[in-house]
Amino acid sequence: MSAVRLYDTATHAVRPLELRDPGRVGIYACGPTVYARIHIGNARPFVVFSLLKRFLEHEGLAVRLVVNVTDVNDKIYDAAGRAGVSSAELAAQMTSAYREDTDRLGLGRPDAEPLASESIEAIVTYIEALLRSGHAYAASGDVYFRVRSDPAYGSLSRRSLDQMDQGEGVEGAALKEDPLDFALWKAHKAGEDSAWDAPWGRGRPGWHIECSAMAERELGDGFDIHGGGLDLLFPHHENEAAQARGARGAELARHWVHNGMLELAAEKMAKSVGNIAPLHEVLDEWGRDTLIMFFCGAHYRQPIDFAPEPLAQARALVGRLRETGRRLGSGPSPPELAPLRARFFAALGDDFNTPAALAALWEWVRAANRAESGVGGEDLREMLGVLALANLLDEPAAQAPAEVVALAAARLAARDGGDYARADELRERIAAAGWSVRDTSDGFELVPLDP
Repeated sequence: MSAVRLYDTATHAVRPLELRDPGRVGIYACGPTVYARIHIGNARPFVVFSLLKRFLEHEGLAVRLVVNVTDVNDKIYDAAGRAGVSSAELAAQMTSAYREDTDRLGLGRPDAEPLASESIEAIVTYIEALLRSGHAYAASGDVYFRVRSDPAYGSLSRRSLDQMDQGEGVEGAALKEDPLDFALWKAHKAGEDSAWDAPWGRGRPGWHIECSAMAERELGDGFDIHGGGLDLLFPHHENEAAQARGARGAELARHWVHNGMLELAAEKMAKSVGNIAPLHEVLDEWGRDTLIMFFCGAHYRQPIDFAPEPLAQARALVGRLRETGRRLGSGPSPPELAPLRARFFAALGDDFNTPAALAALWEWVRAANRAESGVGGEDLREMLGVLALANLLDEPAAQAPAEVVALAAARLAARDGGDYARADELRERIAAAGWSVRDTSDGFELVPLDP
């Protein structure tokens, strides 16, 4: 395995990946809260950590990726009440929709997808450990974590205690020893249609303890990578880290890796804000290949603008790769292209820099196009395989319908006659029909757009 380095939020540095067990990597990434269909912003961590798993496996590591489903949560109770269904029914429906939508990304499923509702025993056991250690206390059926009992609290998000708000509002305020404390268990309330028994009273778990318990159950103590969106850094991940220190006397994870937010009009995309683009609708319009290319075009830690222009650019790049695949042979690549392959994988090894990797890949494509003799595509297939795009090399050339060919011929005639406005109009009609027209020395070529 070549050296792999990742940015660790806890140390604010890119540092070598340090494994608990040599040759094996455990990754936990926070999954969705299933009160509605997921949006394109929710898809980013699913894509980032699925592709990171592919790369680490390429480097010879055995990877176990765990992505949880939060199916017990205040938002689910509220949404179920508005919909007139039980919280369990709504959660089951949205969990099914989440799996269906992410299946369409063609990245496979995580190795484990634990449900909070099926992890209650592990959650209760975890809370019991916190009570025994003195880091938690019970109050009228609720259980809270004593934030000030953890000297390292705030070290992950680098916040001081006077800058913190747990986001719990007035709920439980009268029962808390300190406003900073957060809920580990919430006593059953009127109108909530699901609850579980616990030694301190019937109720349900808080959000933060759900993830700590599920992560530990699936990956053990001190696993390698805890991932998720940057919006989860505080309070969710800060609280997860504190719970592990309080219950186990050790850090939950060796590396904390956060992806940047997807933005719409410079504002974080969120269901609570309402500025969302549901994943299934985006896939219907743009297709999975374009979406994967779109995500790979930005470094995972940076924010990314969700807009038609970068998506159209990603679609065009996908089309170029399809064309390249039709021209390449099936044999090995020439030795002179090997340094570009090496650059591709070195970029991924240096904080999973997909834009830099793509730059090396496109240089490989240009060099292959310049080669005088036939070029085999083994290197390109290997590189695209890590990005889950190797399928582009296997797609046969599609035949454009006669009416689209006629439009392209009319456009060529208009362009040759100097009527560029007419040529542009015809190009738009061709694109509306699902095709891209490219000028060639022999006339034109029609390439299907990614659906």
